[in-house]
Amino acid sequence: MTVSDYILARLKQLGLEHIFAVPGDYAGPFLTVLDQTPGIIRVPNINELGSGYAADGYARFRGIGAACVQYGVGTFSLLNCTAGSYVERVPVVVISASPKTSDRKLEREKGILFHHSTGNLRADQLVFQSVTVASEIVRDAAVAPAQIDRALTLMLTHQRPVYIEVLNDVWAQECAKPVGSLAAQPPVSDPAALAAALEMAWNRIQQAKLPVLWAGVEIQRYGLQDTLQKLVDVSGMPFTTTSVGKTVLDESQPQFIGTYAGPASPALTRAVMAQSDCPIALGAIITDDYLDIMKAPFGTMIEVTDEETRIGYQHYPCVTLPDFLRGLLARFEAAGPNRVYELPVVTPDAQPPLTGPLTYNTFYGALSGFLQARQLLNDTVLVLGESTSLYVFGNLMGLPRNSFVAQAAWGSLGHETGCALGVALGSGKRPIVVAGDGGFMMVCQELSSLARQGSNAVVFVMSNQGYAIEQAFVDINAFKPGQEFAEFDMLPAWDYGALAQAFRVRGYRAETVEELQRLLPEIMANTDVPCLVEVVIPKHDLAPQLARLAGAPAATESRQQHKLALAASRPA
Repeated sequence: MTVSDYILARLKQLGLEHIFAVPGDYAGPFLTVLDQTPGIIRVPNINELGSGYAADGYARFRGIGAACVQYGVGTFSLLNCTAGSYVERVPVVVISASPKTSDRKLEREKGILFHHSTGNLRADQLVFQSVTVASEIVRDAAVAPAQIDRALTLMLTHQRPVYIEVLNDVWAQECAKPVGSLAAQPPVSDPAALAAALEMAWNRIQQAKLPVLWAGVEIQRYGLQDTLQKLVDVSGMPFTTTSVGKTVLDESQPQFIGTYAGPASPALTRAVMAQSDCPIALGAIITDDYLDIMKAPFGTMIEVTDEETRIGYQHYPCVTLPDFLRGLLARFEAAGPNRVYELPVVTPDAQPPLTGPLTYNTFYGALSGFLQARQLLNDTVLVLGESTSLYVFGNLMGLPRNSFVAQAAWGSLGHETGCALGVALGSGKRPIVVAGDGGFMMVCQELSSLARQGSNAVVFVMSNQGYAIEQAFVDINAFKPGQEFAEFDMLPAWDYGALAQAFRVRGYRAETVEELQRLLPEIMANTDVPCLVEVVIPKHDLAPQLARLAGAPAATESRQQHKLALAASRPA
């Protein structure tokens, strides 16, 4: 067994069947062994962003993903992808290779700069320390198994990326065989702290008029979806999710009030969250989309994540999310029949008629209506980019579990198209991508990777020739009649039909609702190659969801008071 064999054996044990890769000479020995190893497939990408995003998308469904890229020029390109996986708790293995032992000696002693090196032979490892839970350089085959096992165990435990760099000459050196299997080593709750936190939370929930479960993506990452579903069933409490955690539970059940995205949320969601006197955030990554709820009385919130447990202003160290969730479920099960909570009566947000020129909301209505009418939601995964469309499609109800992907916390433009191949291979379902034109332009070449794999992904590009979401936050007045976007928020015009031909995918274009509705059956009937669909949107179309979000007042004095009170409550 060599070091290459060892890392592949461990990855296969953990359920990995695909590694997304851009070749490099330092990693050549590893890639050669990879191509000769049954049960694990090298998936080629055009650039490192494609590899990193695809590995991220794959891991969201498989619980592990991997990308192999060249040292220096490859890893630094991949850094952005890894940062996103780190923020959103996605377990990805970054595999790199660097100059061999003798070359390192020459670089140190003779000042020879080997290709792709900064001159600091630890530069890649040091850079990745900030966005991984383990960053290793494997220099000695004798200790390689221990280093690899340690990194992968930390990845499983924290559901975050790791970086493993192997010297070029070490790949083929012999090492010990794997012993046993790897598993997460989760922290253990302190019994007294757990009991105190549960008692405080239980009393607060029972006293509340409208407690609301607010589920985040950590529920999925740590395998707690079934436990949360039981809590929803037995408690009777309404539930919502974050944008990152959308579809962490099935959304067709009556207790789902819509995905919470602050002011961009549906009318019912906004009303319920505004009236809730006890939001219960479980595994939620709370971003600046939620400044409105963070302006509300901070002490009413229950917040439990993989990093902290807080009931109001009181923190409970050594209390884990799984233990807290199971303990809360046990309390409700022992309490007997659940309560019935009265939700506010609201007027639904107005929906434009599905006719005429396409806008963000008419496109949303036409596409979602088609998918629902054809009963395709169980066979597809909606993949949304950090664009206006994310907040529009976030309003969609009735989606099945694990059918929505959005990098809504890190928000890297291009993630949606880049991760589509990983989503397809990881989920076994058809990716339906809705990308902003700015994000799509960053990674458009990954259409070639999709075509190379014979994927049936559909990529809708919202073509308005501008960074609309960026402009809304910079100056929302630019959307008014007669006003113009800032020059830096403008995009060039592309011939998407010619682009589709160049990448050997099927190309379509729609300017009106009627054109889109006529094309959708043909688009969805194509199953052998990817489809690229240009959705022409007027530049000044401002979706109401984005208008509410971008126009919301910032959390200022009230939020600052809460921060000061919170700081005062923490132990020194």
